[in-house]
Amino acid sequence: MARTRPATVVVAVLAVVVVVTAGIVLLGGTSNGTPGADMFVSELDRTVDEPSTPGVVIRCGTNEQRHLNADNPVVSPGIPFGAHHTHEYVGNESANAMSTNTSLAQATSTCEKDDRSTYYWPVLRLTDGTGHDAHADGGGLHGNTGEVLAPASVEIRYDGSPVSDVLPMPRFLRLITGDPSAFTDGYGPHTRARWGCADQPDRYTVKYPLCPAGVRTLRGYDFPSCWDGNNTDSASHRTHVVFALPGGTCPPKTFPIPRLHVTVGYDVPPGRPFAIDSFAEELRDPATDHAMFINVMPAAVMNELVAHLNRTR
Repeated sequence: MARTRPATVVVAVLAVVVVVTAGIVLLGGTSNGTPGADMFVSELDRTVDEPSTPGVVIRCGTNEQRHLNADNPVVSPGIPFGAHHTHEYVGNESANAMSTNTSLAQATSTCEKDDRSTYYWPVLRLTDGTGHDAHADGGGLHGNTGEVLAPASVEIRYDGSPVSDVLPMPRFLRLITGDPSAFTDGYGPHTRARWGCADQPDRYTVKYPLCPAGVRTLRGYDFPSCWDGNNTDSASHRTHVVFALPGGTCPPKTFPIPRLHVTVGYDVPPGRPFAIDSFAEELRDPATDHAMFINVMPAAVMNELVAHLNRTR
């Protein structure tokens, strides 16, 4: 997510609390260090409760090209560094603040099947290291310090509906999931952070998980899948596509489209503290995790994907 405001140098003003948890030193209470100890948990306290549906995986790599920027082409098009934190991308290799539908459609992609969509989320950093952007917008100048940790795995999956056929996503559809202002918003209804460990695929937490040694740390993003049938975007970037009701039925006057689910995995080195990028005032709270998407999949590929989901439902 992004905000339009001048860049500022962040100065930590809160007291520092040092706590040792599972061999990790957690420095809490600063706007540019590791989040407080209460943001880390060893137990995944929530259960994934979703109906089983067919799915199609699109392989897009793990951003081996290291496509990173502090832009947000969904929320702040035309505004360089408008995100105030750094995003990690897979898919479209040209995505940045200046992207247009035309430029995205003409670009190359890391995804198979000529899927030129862009998928992106905030980077995760090892906060005891020094980042490549320690003195840059989106990095240290906005309180996001530390060495960016590259993903070890990225899964892009499109799921069908448990109750009906789905319609194709319109090309250039914009989607958001999660609330980058969850902390200052009081953890409201847009908060959808999902953190987990690879050895417990059916459980998650909204806090940073302290996974056992050798177990991959996961971030999951479920996108809304009930489209208004007309628009590819809206003023809030949320009202044109909303989430399904419990059980998978879409609200009145909306239509089911494939449900995008992105899972990003990290091999966090044992004992190293970590945090995602955020707005400075969000204190790198894990609940602020979020992701964005622009559909630039060729119509023929989208139609094939939808046909498979509906055929195997």
